[in-house]
Amino acid sequence: MKVQDEINFNRITAAINYIQANFKSQPSLEEIAEKVNLSPFHFQKLFSEWAGTSPKRFLQYISISHAKKLLKENETLFNTALETGLSGTGRLHDLFINIEGMTPGEYKNGGENLNINYSFAESPFGNLIVASTQKGICHIAFYNEELSALSNLKKLFPLASYKQMMDLDQQNALFIFNHDWKKLNQIKLHLKGTDFQLKVWETLLKIPMGKVSTYGAIADKLQNPKASRAVGTAIGDNPVAFLIPCHRVIQSSGALGGYHWGMDRKSAIIGWEAAKTETDF
Repeated sequence: MKVQDEINFNRITAAINYIQANFKSQPSLEEIAEKVNLSPFHFQKLFSEWAGTSPKRFLQYISISHAKKLLKENETLFNTALETGLSGTGRLHDLFINIEGMTPGEYKNGGENLNINYSFAESPFGNLIVASTQKGICHIAFYNEELSALSNLKKLFPLASYKQMMDLDQQNALFIFNHDWKKLNQIKLHLKGTDFQLKVWETLLKIPMGKVSTYGAIADKLQNPKASRAVGTAIGDNPVAFLIPCHRVIQSSGALGGYHWGMDRKSAIIGWEAAKTETDF
């Protein structure tokens, strides 16, 4: 990320923090702009470029009250949405993402039989490391520092062979941030996980963009209503940020809950998706 881009990202992050802490008072454009040391005009322009929507609309969607509204809607339509999905270009499941679990031999002894390509990329929500095997995407994570991001990847598969190269699978995965999903090929994920983890991650893929679900609802879908805590652990272990939308799972109270890559980022993504979904129709 370039220096100016990083400055802009930090300003938007600060704005999101302020909105999240003060959404009940519905702060004005001028008030938020002042908090990030920008004129209202420049803040409006910067925010719209970064988030793809106006600060006013973003405020509407990022509030906890809207999360509760989405939750209430999703409780009513949850089973239907999970089984059949909804039409429209603004729906993540339209990507037809398929998960293939790694065989024991593919990650035996630290992944010594795996060849992994990796690359670094930018997104509206920060820098990303993206990695893939011959069978598909195996890792996506937000990061602050490249060496640390690569080190974390190598800890997952310490004996794999690594090459810094962006392949077609990675390109297809990153197209999601352009919101031009009609041009995407079918995305394949090649993931290391237990049977239970894979089932949880597959269920997350069926939550429509602009909607949220709860840990309990996911457990119910898996026909194991007492497994909410185990569901939460599996969601926390999600190896593919954003593409497997663990950010769409919130607490039953309507509170956003936790997120491996930071609550500011989770709030931003939920608001961005909700605003993007509305502009699709």
